[in-house]
Amino acid sequence: MAAGKEIRGKIKSVENTRKITKAMEMVSTSKMRKAQERMRAARPYSEKVREIAINLGRANPEYVHAFMRDNHEAKDVGMIVVTSDKGLAGGLNTNILRAITAKIRDLQEQGCGVKTVAIGSKGLAFLNRMGAQVVSHAVQLGDTPRLEKLIGPIKVLLDAYAKGELRQVYLCYTRFINTMQQEPVVEQLLPLKRMEQDQSEQRAAVLARAGDEAQEAGKQGGWSYIYEPDAQTVIDDLLVRYVESLIYQAVAENMASEQSARTVAMKAASDNAKNVIDEFTLLYNKTRQAAITKELSEIVAGAAAV
Repeated sequence: MAAGKEIRGKIKSVENTRKITKAMEMVSTSKMRKAQERMRAARPYSEKVREIAINLGRANPEYVHAFMRDNHEAKDVGMIVVTSDKGLAGGLNTNILRAITAKIRDLQEQGCGVKTVAIGSKGLAFLNRMGAQVVSHAVQLGDTPRLEKLIGPIKVLLDAYAKGELRQVYLCYTRFINTMQQEPVVEQLLPLKRMEQDQSEQRAAVLARAGDEAQEAGKQGGWSYIYEPDAQTVIDDLLVRYVESLIYQAVAENMASEQSARTVAMKAASDNAKNVIDEFTLLYNKTRQAAITKELSEIVAGAAAV
């Protein structure tokens, strides 16, 4: 029964593993709901800041913020890479890092240098392995992203762009679509000009659908802001807050995607463990039955010989 004892040991080992994956699945499910609520709660703030910034920009067209200028002379490009701190999340980090690798390769073929900021341990380790230039990083963010932990690292790239040292800044993260689907995204963060144009077009489409009354109300409501101390200072501060809110939103979405991916991965692992246990149990029963049959055959053969 040495083989049977070995199979029982394997069954026990897989059962212990299944207990771990089941517990992680339950924990991830709980954290996923909180992460999704946190992600949705952050959206109204960034949308309102964007709306005010666009209105102030229209009211003061003569002033162009540094984040809206094109730095064509710059040779370098910045990338903010958002990944998770922990593994066991399926292909979450692999997919976004594959997209980042392709983007970096394209930029290098165009003769651009790439400066990166890593948010998350997995991204930092990957960028170090591939030899990318990591100018700053933030790791061990926990389950709740804190803006004060993000501001320091990302400010390195934002200040470099404001000084004209970077041509573009890209934001790379995993966008949350639903529990079963997450999408790796590499999108342009700076300059903001194109993004504001897109938002203006979206807003115009919404007004068109709302009808003439909504358009008239929007015109009459206007953008009657009282500036303190002046419009330029307010726009400067608002655009910085807007960019920070975009990055915070990306981190929140990445965390929601991480918990969703981990929930799915751990459920798949638990199901696979159950299938393996069933297979080992069947094999154990067959082995035990074969041993019993062999013993009976030997007894019958001995009795016949006597």
